[in-house]
Amino acid sequence: MSGFIDALRKFRKTGSKAHDRKPDGFDLHSTNGVSPDGGVDDDMPGFQHGNYVDIPLDKDLAAYAERSKHARQEEVELDFDLTGPGMNEPSALELQVLSIDPTRSFSHQIDLNLRKLAMQEFITPDNVSTPLSHNFRRLKRPILNNVLGKGATVLDNANLVMFTSSFPNEGKTFSAINMAMSIALERDKRVLLIDADVTKPSHHDIFGVEMQSGIMDLLMGEVDDVSKIIYKTNLPSLSLMFSGHMTPHAPELFASQAMETFVMELSKRYDDRVIVFDAAPLLLPTEASVLASLMGQIVLVIEAEKTRPNDVMMSLDMLSNRIVLLLLNKVRAGNDMAGYGYGYGYGYGNQKD
Repeated sequence: MSGFIDALRKFRKTGSKAHDRKPDGFDLHSTNGVSPDGGVDDDMPGFQHGNYVDIPLDKDLAAYAERSKHARQEEVELDFDLTGPGMNEPSALELQVLSIDPTRSFSHQIDLNLRKLAMQEFITPDNVSTPLSHNFRRLKRPILNNVLGKGATVLDNANLVMFTSSFPNEGKTFSAINMAMSIALERDKRVLLIDADVTKPSHHDIFGVEMQSGIMDLLMGEVDDVSKIIYKTNLPSLSLMFSGHMTPHAPELFASQAMETFVMELSKRYDDRVIVFDAAPLLLPTEASVLASLMGQIVLVIEAEKTRPNDVMMSLDMLSNRIVLLLLNKVRAGNDMAGYGYGYGYGYGNQKD
């Protein structure tokens, strides 16, 4: 730690244009860490930046202590002092810097309250032996087979899976989150869960966090890289992406070329994971059908005993995808339609050559 403090105390060289002004702060950058604006920057190496020396915090600090030693030998005068002139006690700034763990790799991370999720009947690592878990385990098999190219039909963008419904409150969000959690519990699978219902976002509430930057911020140009809106979780195989901050132009943005470019980049850049979209209902004035046209697989969630067959057919007519799976939700126990005996069943509602 002493090498770290030495390096920080000798942070700026004198003789620069900024020497005459009192430094009011400094920049610490982390390789694969957080950029000054709070986003994740995967391409930010340690480098000389203006009058500051950027320190990659995940590197061996001995190298910086050695650099300071050479600077002293060369008699280079350095004027940055965390404590300030004539101060013996550490300043607030120094205490803040000392609280940084230089061995930590900085990134966006959200700690999920798994116990709370389990109480809300979501699948968690400690909740894998329930009938619900078994049902989603069976449902995910055809989806994963299609992702791996083992299905009867070879699909483009097979790793893009969209959950939707005809109307709100049929259970698409509940199903999308449980599918993502179930896939994340596979030993060799990774999943990115996206809240793409931008007119009625809900994932931030379910996971107990404030709304983060997301899809809308990227499409509006407020965020310049998709990696900055992907959030790791305390489940190593699960990452999240939120809808982002609300805008009245969300439907137009979803139908834009920028959205298509974003989705294609996701599919190619993150082809090592299954990407689950929780999209808006199809029969509302949204652009869900436009998003669906970019997907490899669709899961249409149907509320048993409520959604009319004609509405299901209207939703299917809006989809041009080769694979559409039907997920029957909210089936009462004992009903002959209960599929696996717990209220979930699936079938191929659409399979086009």
